[in-house]
Amino acid sequence: MSSVAVLVELERNGTSGGHVKCWERLAESAARLPERLPDGSGSGLDLTVYFLGERERVEVLSPRVRLVMLRPVLRTAALASADGAEDVTDLAPHHPRLAALLPRHDVWHCTHSFAYATTAVRLARRAARGSGPLPRLLASVHTDVPLLASVYARYLAGRWLPGDRPGPGAFLADRAETLLRRRRDRLLDSCERVLVPTSAGRAELGRVLGPHRVAPLRRGVDHERFRPDPGARGRLGREYGVPTDRPLVLFAGRLDATKGVPLLTASVRLLRERGRAVHLVMAGAGAEAGPVRHALGADVSLLGPLPQDRLARVYAGCDVFAFPSRTETCGNVVAEAMASGLAVVLPEGAHTAEWLSAPGRDGIVVRRDDPGEWADALAALLDHPPLLSAVRHRAAATARATHPTWDRVLTEDLLPVWLPQPPSRDRERPRAA
Repeated sequence: MSSVAVLVELERNGTSGGHVKCWERLAESAARLPERLPDGSGSGLDLTVYFLGERERVEVLSPRVRLVMLRPVLRTAALASADGAEDVTDLAPHHPRLAALLPRHDVWHCTHSFAYATTAVRLARRAARGSGPLPRLLASVHTDVPLLASVYARYLAGRWLPGDRPGPGAFLADRAETLLRRRRDRLLDSCERVLVPTSAGRAELGRVLGPHRVAPLRRGVDHERFRPDPGARGRLGREYGVPTDRPLVLFAGRLDATKGVPLLTASVRLLRERGRAVHLVMAGAGAEAGPVRHALGADVSLLGPLPQDRLARVYAGCDVFAFPSRTETCGNVVAEAMASGLAVVLPEGAHTAEWLSAPGRDGIVVRRDDPGEWADALAALLDHPPLLSAVRHRAAATARATHPTWDRVLTEDLLPVWLPQPPSRDRERPRAA
């Protein structure tokens, strides 16, 4: 049996983001694996997923699968905004408690580039210089941290620098992205295999690491939880006071500039100025919550962060899912919206558009990040109910036909990478930074 440690250096709670939810769902799938496979052999997997938490604790999903929360060493919550919408991670260069636990596992799977990852890489290099068992070091990319930092730096520069001075902000953003991308690539170069969700991401890292070291890791969808529900609209009105007599446009995610919230706000405001009866529903929290409320007033419902079950009902009660973000590596919220039967509107060229099988038919892509173009795209759906209905129907059909379940992702993408032959001293040693 191979013991796998997945390192998710984000704080786990009831409203955590897609990265945490991804590994919660995959752990649940692992817990459903049979003790014995059809050929009589064991499934061969013992899985521990490490998250951050306010206190150390263990949540057992099955005799072979558990979730472990460890206290962070250098918690980023002190750097977060007052609404606390940002993901909480650990910026320490080393995590002593994790370092004590890792040697019990054969496979160390990094999913980020902060305290857990740097600890695992450091220990793997130390093991390579010793005489004991050599762990297998793997990684998967869930967030484009360099791009996210660049977008956020430009946003902050626009708020802090007086007047129209794009030069310093652009320089800082480009510099931050370059440095963080180099750092990420150095960490990934220590791994024997890196899993990436999108074809563009695989091509980029293939040029850096070699295509033989890069493999796909799709995102799954819980089709039982996220599905069309004719009764959801009424419940949305009763539970949250959302007006149900007009088209409802939904956004789900962190309410900040990195997700394109100012662009969506401006486009909905433009629709209202044109006389369209449209209402924006937003599930999430963030720095833009106040500006959105100020700009749209009664034309927006801010629901705050929601757990998955309640979020599923909100999806099913709306008509359109608008998601202008270009910083996603995958964007599970798009797949969840499509499975719920919403028409999705996305930026052309964004990774999220890879969820579509036939852009223009099972979802709409907008060429430029311009409020006018986004307002036009939304109006094209909202002003033509037969078109909106057709796109919603095709979105749900695409989700059923092409978006895999979490069980399939585990068995087809992860188990073949996690469960090769046990490590030996002859395996290629981790590369130096």
